[in-house]
Amino acid sequence: MSLGSWFGRIAFLALAVTLLFLTLPTVAIFADTTPAQLIAALGEPVVLDALWLSLRTTVVAVLVIIVVGTPAAYFLARRDFPGRSFALTLIELPLVMPPAVAGIALLAAFGPQGIFGVWISDAGIELVLQTAGVIVALIFVAAPFYLRQAVAAFASLDRGRLEASRTLGAGPFRTFVSVAVPGARPGLSSGLALAWGRALGEFGATLMFAGSLQGVTQTAPLAIFSRFSDPDGFTAALAISAVLIAVAALILLSVKLFGADRGLDRAGS
Repeated sequence: MSLGSWFGRIAFLALAVTLLFLTLPTVAIFADTTPAQLIAALGEPVVLDALWLSLRTTVVAVLVIIVVGTPAAYFLARRDFPGRSFALTLIELPLVMPPAVAGIALLAAFGPQGIFGVWISDAGIELVLQTAGVIVALIFVAAPFYLRQAVAAFASLDRGRLEASRTLGAGPFRTFVSVAVPGARPGLSSGLALAWGRALGEFGATLMFAGSLQGVTQTAPLAIFSRFSDPDGFTAALAISAVLIAVAALILLSVKLFGADRGLDRAGS
């Protein structure tokens, strides 16, 4: 499309407006205060506790999602069975579920008075107001992002390569590990980035299900809200936001370096 046409100029203007609108708030976070103030705010105990907790819980959540979600996505992608469409719908449902509803749903399922609450308590496991509850909430809201990408990646694999592996004597597990996973790596990587980014930004479900206790359940987004509510804590909120933006940018950059941006393109199509 040529910029010389009237539509080309309009499209270019639309792109310029879009980029300005999407990048200006991000730039404002770093421009609204000095680097020295941001660094000083990062030294506050509440900020350090929140960032460290977010790092630990998101890493654990993502590892669980990968270990359980990868073979589950492979099965969904490569098998046709009754109820498959319904299963895919259930997996995608948390994507459109309001955060507060997700938190209530977790309480109804795993809370002290929930469906499985008694069994969980009898097993000596505590989730509400505990770090483990944060991990459960992160898995619930972030897993669908990974699963959608993984299912699409496995479904696009060349069936001939998988059948050739089986013909050469490889069993289902070896075919999965040595052929399917490497072949789906771009989609899996982009799904991982999306899930990790979603987990880092999770707020509502975590607050409803696990609460906001410093050093225990107060993740970085919850700390931002807490510090923002404090008249003297806006700089600290900016500092935490700056760190999260930097981490998100690093995740997206790693996706492009690993060549997984094609998976992101499929997600947007």
